[in-house]
Amino acid sequence: MTVEAEYVIADPVVASVAARAALTTPGVVRLEPGLVGLVTAWTRAARQRWKGLDPAPADGVRVRTADGRLTVQVDVVTSGADQVAATGRAVQRSVKRVVAEQTGLVVDEVLVSVLDIETAYAEAEGR
Repeated sequence: MTVEAEYVIADPVVASVAARAALTTPGVVRLEPGLVGLVTAWTRAARQRWKGLDPAPADGVRVRTADGRLTVQVDVVTSGADQVAATGRAVQRSVKRVVAEQTGLVVDEVLVSVLDIETAYAEAEGR
């Protein structure tokens, strides 16, 4: 007798994996949730704490699944020492690759919003 299992990976897990991928991309200083991101993160954290779980860090990342397509939105602050467009493309590649490697899910689209460019970071780096 064989038993078939279906694995479901929740959006907060995908968001956490995507957040880690974005944060480790060169040129990204930090993730920065906008107003919608703050409300979403607060709601998710409250729900997870109510269930007795530690919320996984995913601030600045939103995941949406519609019509079988997975979209990840990432809000970042970049370093003034790096080209913003190149950093954005690197975040897109990194999120797609890492989410696929760690979850087996294919990300159809990664939307990157650069909310700020931190020039102090570039100065501290001596650039």
